[in-house]
Amino acid sequence: MYEAMQRLRCRLELHCLLLAIVTVVLQALKASSIVAPNSNCYAVDNTSRIVDFTSWIGHVFEYDGGDTDLVVRFCKDVESRSQSGYVDFGRFDKFNHFDAGSGQVSFVQGFYNGDLINCEKSFDKMGRTAQVNIICGSCPSGDCKGGLGCICNVTYQSTCRVFVELAIPCEKPGPRVFEGFTVGFHPRSWEIVYNGMTQLGFEKSHHEFSFSTEQADVILYLTAIASLSTLVKKPIVKVYPNNGLDVSISGSGASGKPPTTLSPTMLIIDWRCERASDTPYEVNITIPVEGYEPIQFILTKMCEFRQVKAGDATKGWFIFGVLSCIFAVSSILFCCGGFIYKTRVERQHGIDALPGMTILSACLETVSGAGQSYVRADDLNSAYASEASWERPSVSAQGTRRQSERKYGAI
Repeated sequence: MYEAMQRLRCRLELHCLLLAIVTVVLQALKASSIVAPNSNCYAVDNTSRIVDFTSWIGHVFEYDGGDTDLVVRFCKDVESRSQSGYVDFGRFDKFNHFDAGSGQVSFVQGFYNGDLINCEKSFDKMGRTAQVNIICGSCPSGDCKGGLGCICNVTYQSTCRVFVELAIPCEKPGPRVFEGFTVGFHPRSWEIVYNGMTQLGFEKSHHEFSFSTEQADVILYLTAIASLSTLVKKPIVKVYPNNGLDVSISGSGASGKPPTTLSPTMLIIDWRCERASDTPYEVNITIPVEGYEPIQFILTKMCEFRQVKAGDATKGWFIFGVLSCIFAVSSILFCCGGFIYKTRVERQHGIDALPGMTILSACLETVSGAGQSYVRADDLNSAYASEASWERPSVSAQGTRRQSERKYGAI
């Protein structure tokens, strides 16, 4: 009985362990970054979740209005068609004209810069414009159930302005977007991350976006809405392959300081190639955001040759400076000790008491040619003869001197 209970307990513990592992793996797979869609036909709903309508681009919705039919080409344009021709009520712009709605309206599309005829006095001369209110589901009247949807109602505010209600089966919302968060190479730019979404080119490794080997560091600027900036956590850096490239981060962004729009934080990435490689390295940077999907992007670094550490370049000069200081101090101590010894013990004074002056004097005399030199035997004899002739007067000279003495010295 006891052994059966032990086996059952082990099985339960094993099942719990496997369940924990599966949960961690699922969470790791779920925690992926949000990449900007391939088109501008997307929106962020009221719950900060992204809804991608890329597959709907160009789909035609036609409304029979009697004499004039209104046609909506999804994320393209709005136009009226009649026997007299087509009248353009605006084109879909790529700059933020797909927003979240309110109430029954899920999303709002704006179409601008239509035909200008009879609309010359429109605001900023934008010509005819249209607003398409997208309703996820069916029309309020119950029409247009199923299928790809239809136009529920068309209202002309004026000759230059039209409102359209469009009911479609909306796409399933995606992950939550941390709106307002940007990452760029300048304080007011967002080349890498815009509005919480990783831009194309930095969602995976791209050779055309690689950083050169000579670039030892790169500075990134992070901004976020001030009210949500405290949700940003410390970034995590992973390198693939994990050997050959040394990467470290610093700056206010690395310490977890909350970034704001007025005071962006800096994330400084220092990387050094420890060995040359034909394939570029992938530096995966993940910025966790509490309650949202993490911000993740990839920077590619080339390593065509091995780079020397910043400290290695000055290490040799440091050693040279230390040795120079030791030599200078030892020389001063040697000179002072030698000077004291010669003045106290050998009783020398002045410049002669300096250590090494005897050797220096001998060297100078040798170079200048002073002092004794080798003399040949005949030169020595002639020198002696000259000295004898100079010291002893000759006989004639003595005789002359004696005659002179006789001549002037006689009384």
